[in-house]
Amino acid sequence: MSKQAMDAIVLHGVSDLRYEQVPVPEVPAGKVRVRIGFCGVCGSDIPRCFSKGTYNFPTICGHEFAGTVEACGAEVTDFAVGDRVAVFPLIWNDDHPACEVGKYAQSDGYDYLGSRSDGAFSEFVNAPQRNLIKVPDNVSLEEAAMTEPAAVALHAVRRAQLRLGDSVAIFGLGPIGLMVAQWARAMGASQIALFDILPEKLELARQLGFEHVFDSRDEAPAEVAERLTGGRGVHVAIESAGVPPTMTAALQATRRSGRCVLLGNPAADVTLPAALISQCMRREIDILGTWNSDFSVFGDDDDWRTVLDAMSSGVLNLKPLITHRVPLSQGIAALEMIRDQSEFYAKVLLHP
Repeated sequence: MSKQAMDAIVLHGVSDLRYEQVPVPEVPAGKVRVRIGFCGVCGSDIPRCFSKGTYNFPTICGHEFAGTVEACGAEVTDFAVGDRVAVFPLIWNDDHPACEVGKYAQSDGYDYLGSRSDGAFSEFVNAPQRNLIKVPDNVSLEEAAMTEPAAVALHAVRRAQLRLGDSVAIFGLGPIGLMVAQWARAMGASQIALFDILPEKLELARQLGFEHVFDSRDEAPAEVAERLTGGRGVHVAIESAGVPPTMTAALQATRRSGRCVLLGNPAADVTLPAALISQCMRREIDILGTWNSDFSVFGDDDDWRTVLDAMSSGVLNLKPLITHRVPLSQGIAALEMIRDQSEFYAKVLLHP
């Protein structure tokens, strides 16, 4: 007999999180019910739960997840019970011009698991079969749960058009910043300078094999970038912290005709000095926005498949980023820990 109720962390309102039982979702035609293996906590989940809220209440958050197919609706032909899968959480509409060229994340009126619809801080979640991608046999569900942020990181590096031999500066060494660093290394960057202010994050970067790791409080990042590049600045600066000082520092560190990618969700308004804007103009730097990742329903070489291939081959090593594996029953306390920054964390994974 199939289960009728499941455990979930339900957001009933801003700061109103409850660990409770909810009905197991029925599986409509064309969709698959996934038994959650692990779900990562994204930085965006914290304001979603504790300050900004979400699109409607109640909502089950969580969009970085992987699991096992538990049931298939009618018309599902590409997956079977027991398949291990990662899930692209953006549910797109086919009638938007962006979708016609496969740019689903650039469409309007989309749905989203974990923010607009129920996500994976639970035992089960439904997703369209076309949003699923099979996980290689040698990739754990822990690693596969990080496919979404790793794809976001890869998308940012691809937006920068990183070339072999480029120098790179990365500002903010959360999980996505450290994933960006690994992608830059894999793509042949000549020098990779990493900046943060938390000693634990700097140490984690060193453990991942990065040499040029700096505390931004000890020396101005722009001066470091100039020192490492013979006074020129870096070809590519990627801002992944989303705070005003790193936004400014990333622009300052970018060389003439270089590229600066804005990846971190802004935590506050950013005011740029007129002199810095003038420098950006004179240097003719490219300021690039990046959001989400590219996913192909046709199985093309998209960000998601590249991530899973890189995990499988060992090019991408994400296991050291996992600092917490937390049962769902203790998930609210874990979310509060992240909110309060009461202990060091990198990637926090929740599991049923």
